[in-house]
Amino acid sequence: MSMTQVSLLETDLEQLECHFTWELKKEDTDITDVLNRLEQNIELNIGGKAGVAQTHNTLAFVKYILGSFTEALSNLQKSVELTREHHESNCDKWLIVSYGNLAWLQYHMKSYTECESYLQKLRVIAEKFPPPSASALHHEVLGEKAWTLYKFSRKYYKRAEECFREALALEPMFPRWNTGYAFVLHRDTESMSSSDDSAIIKQLRKAIDTNPSNDELKAVLALRLSMVQEYDEAENLVEKALEGSPTAPNVIRYVAKLLRTYDSTDRPVALLKRALESLPNSGFIHHQLALCYKWRKISLQRNGSPDSPGVEAEIQRLRQKCIYHLEKATTLKVFTTAMVELGVQYGEDNKLDRAEDQFQQSLQMAKERNECLQQVYFHFGVFQQYRKRCLTPAISYYKECLKINHKSMDGKRSAGKLLKIANRYLSKSPQDGQAWGLLGFVHKEIGENSRAIECYEKALQFKHNDEYLSALCELRLSLE
Repeated sequence: MSMTQVSLLETDLEQLECHFTWELKKEDTDITDVLNRLEQNIELNIGGKAGVAQTHNTLAFVKYILGSFTEALSNLQKSVELTREHHESNCDKWLIVSYGNLAWLQYHMKSYTECESYLQKLRVIAEKFPPPSASALHHEVLGEKAWTLYKFSRKYYKRAEECFREALALEPMFPRWNTGYAFVLHRDTESMSSSDDSAIIKQLRKAIDTNPSNDELKAVLALRLSMVQEYDEAENLVEKALEGSPTAPNVIRYVAKLLRTYDSTDRPVALLKRALESLPNSGFIHHQLALCYKWRKISLQRNGSPDSPGVEAEIQRLRQKCIYHLEKATTLKVFTTAMVELGVQYGEDNKLDRAEDQFQQSLQMAKERNECLQQVYFHFGVFQQYRKRCLTPAISYYKECLKINHKSMDGKRSAGKLLKIANRYLSKSPQDGQAWGLLGFVHKEIGENSRAIECYEKALQFKHNDEYLSALCELRLSLE
C-alpha cells in the first residue's frame, strides 16, 4: 500500500468513535491498577455478557498501550464474539466501537488490508443505521464511551457523566446506562460532603428500578442512605444485597464500608476477608480492612484500660495488621488516602524515618494527581508537631492546608491547631509578633478580615515583617 493510501486510511480512522480516539492518556491513570480491575471484572462476570464484552474492549486498549498487540487483538475478538451472542441478530450498532478498535489496531500492526475491511464494515453500519444527526452518536456508542471513561481514570468522571446523560436522553430507561450514571455520580462525590445527595440517591433508585437484580447498586444506595442517616432503609438494602450476592466482592466491599461506619467491626472484617479470597489483589479491599483494624485499635485505646493485661499488646497487634493491609493496598494501587494513612501508622509505631518518607511520597502524589492535598498537609503537620516535635514545619503544613479550603474538615482542624499554637505562645509572651502574625493569617484565611487587621497591626508593633505588612495592606484595601 502506498504512503498516500496509508495517509487516507489514517484520516478515516481519526473520524471513528472508539478507544483510540477518546483521548485516553496513560499518564492520567494507574495503568496497572486499571489492568487488574478490568481482569477482575471479566473473571467475576461483572455486567453479564454485555458488560464483559465492553470490558474486553477497554482491556484490549490497555494491552495496546502496554505493547501487547496480540493480546489486544484477542480481547477485541472476544468482545465481538460476546456482543454477537448477547444481542444475536440485532448487534450491528453494538459493534461500532469494537470494529473501530479493530481497525485502529490492524493499522498499528501494519495490516492495512484488514484495517480497510473493518472500515468498510463501519461504512455499511452507518448506511444501515445513520446517527440521529451529523454531530450526534448512537446511544450504544455514547454508553460504551461513558463506561470506558469511568473505568479508565477518575480524572474522566465529568466526561463520563456527560456521556451517560447524552445516552440516557436517547434511551432513558436503558439499564446499563442508568447503572453507570449512578455509579459515576456516587464515585465522583463520595470523598466530599455533597449537597446533591438527593439527586444521587434518586439516580441510584432509578438504576435499581431498571436493573433490580444488581446487588452492587443496592449496596451503594445503602451506603449513600447511611450518609444521610436513613439507617433503617440502608440496613434493609444491605440484607437484600447480601442475600442476593453473598460472595460477590463488589457487593461485600461496599457493605463492609457501610458497616464499618456505624456497626461493630467484627462483621465487616469477616465480609472483607471473604471478598479478599476472590480478589486478593484488590487495593480497595486491603484499604478497607486496614481501616477496620484502625478503628478497632482506636476503640481499644479509648475504652480499654492501658494497665489491663494484654491491652497494649492487642493495640500493637491491631496496628501491625493495619500497617500490613495499608502496605498491600499502596503496593497494588496508587492510593493517596492509603499512603497518608500508612504514614500516620508508621508514626504511631515510632518508625519516624519511614513515616517521613511516606508523607513526602504522599505529598508528591497528591500534587501530581491533584487529590487529597489538604488531607496530606494536615496529617503531615500533625506528624511533625506530635511525633517529631518540629513545630516550624508543622505550622507550615497547617497553613498550606488552611489555604486550600477553610470550610473543609481538615481546613477547620488546621485552623484550630494554628490558633492553639499562637495562643499558647501569646500566653507566655503577649508581645510575640510572630504569634500575632499567625493569628492574623488564620483570621484572614477564614474571612474574618477586621480581626485579621487587628492581629497584623499587633504583629507589626513587635516584629517588622514584609509578609505581615503586605497582608495588612491587602486587607485594608479589601475593606475600602
